[in-house]
Amino acid sequence: METPWKDLVVAKRRECAQKIPREWTLSEDQLSVPARLLEYDLPRRTGLLSELELDLTENFTAKQLLVKLASGHVSSLAVTTAFCKRAAIAQQVTSCLTETFFDQALDRAKYLDEYLQREGKPIGPLHGLPVSLKDSFCVEGLQSTVGYVSFLKNPPASTNSALVAMLLRLGAVLYVKTNIPQTMMSADSENNIFGRTLNPHNTSLTAGGSSGGEGALVAFRGSILGVGTDIAGSIRIPSLCCGVYGFKPTADRVPFGGQVSGAMEGLPGLKPAAGPLAHSVADLQLFMKCVIGEGEAWQYDQTAMAVPWSGSPHSINERNGGLTIGVLGEDKAFPLHPPVKRALDRAVELLTRAGHRIVKLDNQSKKETSVAFSSRLSLQYFVYGPHIDHIGASGEPLVNSVAKAASPMFTGPWPVDQELETFQKIQKLHEARTRVSDAWRQIWVDQKLDVVLAPGAQNTAVAYDTYGWPPYTVMWNLLDYPACIVPFRKASKELDPEKMAIGDGVQPDYNPDEVDGAPCAVQVITPKFQDEKCLWAADIIDQVLRT
Repeated sequence: METPWKDLVVAKRRECAQKIPREWTLSEDQLSVPARLLEYDLPRRTGLLSELELDLTENFTAKQLLVKLASGHVSSLAVTTAFCKRAAIAQQVTSCLTETFFDQALDRAKYLDEYLQREGKPIGPLHGLPVSLKDSFCVEGLQSTVGYVSFLKNPPASTNSALVAMLLRLGAVLYVKTNIPQTMMSADSENNIFGRTLNPHNTSLTAGGSSGGEGALVAFRGSILGVGTDIAGSIRIPSLCCGVYGFKPTADRVPFGGQVSGAMEGLPGLKPAAGPLAHSVADLQLFMKCVIGEGEAWQYDQTAMAVPWSGSPHSINERNGGLTIGVLGEDKAFPLHPPVKRALDRAVELLTRAGHRIVKLDNQSKKETSVAFSSRLSLQYFVYGPHIDHIGASGEPLVNSVAKAASPMFTGPWPVDQELETFQKIQKLHEARTRVSDAWRQIWVDQKLDVVLAPGAQNTAVAYDTYGWPPYTVMWNLLDYPACIVPFRKASKELDPEKMAIGDGVQPDYNPDEVDGAPCAVQVITPKFQDEKCLWAADIIDQVLRT
């Protein structure tokens, strides 16, 4: 007799709860917290972290911690213990984790400390640094259920994903895996196994998806450096929702192989990319430089490019020391919420004042360069082919965000006739995608752009299950352009008090009271394989916006 799906979930949740040490478990009073967790400063209020542990988790970047770790000024055991404690607290109030393996992490930290003391040098450039992972990455001995109840019947992983193996060789300490949505194709990280990940800025708002657990954990500072994946915005959406930095590289620059997705692989379409979430552009650069290095990633993953990380960006079109920045404004089909528009306008104002050349891009007169057309084309890539039903296999229900099946098709017809035979359809999709790619190439060349500055989304984090389709992120997946989220400002009901009703049933309305204080962000984009330039420019832009 088949085990009912709820019984499988109860057993898994019990297993996960037992892995959190009793002394790190919060009391009922401590769990009665306000919605604005970050303002409330729960880690300090619990008394579970020492002053040193609070300092290590709150006042350093990953780059700064690595200097202390490599010199022996702080032990990996101390740093790992601090982040394990903070991650345990984050889990209990935001449901951001799937698998925890604190004991293994602490043993690894002790080993690294002993190695440093014995050999007088670190084991690698990430020596002793705790790094969190999205649930889709395989860690030997642990499950990767990626939000499907039917996957609870799968055995633990027998091997590590390619990137996991590489991170261990680089000296990292792995300690948690983070929550994702059912299907990994929703901007709300909710599934029937681990529940819904909450946004620590405001627990009544979505944390984003599909790397929503990473976004929440990093924002809570339960992780100093996390790894997600992105095929439509799955790194960038949690980053902008949770107010952290996130980077989607060009596909295949970071080893992607050996993950669990549940999707049918090998079909022509948009390629996912693995990338970092962090607290600074410098830490995004750190991750990329360490992982890509001299181009050895191919030794871990047959899909990874043997392209080294360049220390300097390519072909900078500098004008009096400034950048040439193309600004992608609002697409009328996806109107920007007032806080997002205000943040983008203010960013343009500050960058202009700092001496950078601003070029307003026309994204409405030609369909190939419109956000709406790119969104429709992207969606058609997702739905044209066969799919495996991992939900029906267990009898579990769809979560709300998946059941809604938000679609951008209200903005126009399918780019390619649905009645065509499969191979004809693939060919027509390829032709349409080529036209979009060439149109954007021409914009870059004609305007002599260094980067494009764009919204990360038409909205900030919004109420559960209302995020809808991600047009301002998925278009760059269609082009396979690297893109970086830079946090900038917050929503304000005082500055933007008027409600905005979209009324299409797909996009969220703007409710100033609901999203007050939610993080805003801008997105920095460069052409394919110009990842170094993207992060170089993002750092320049971030410095202007922060000062």
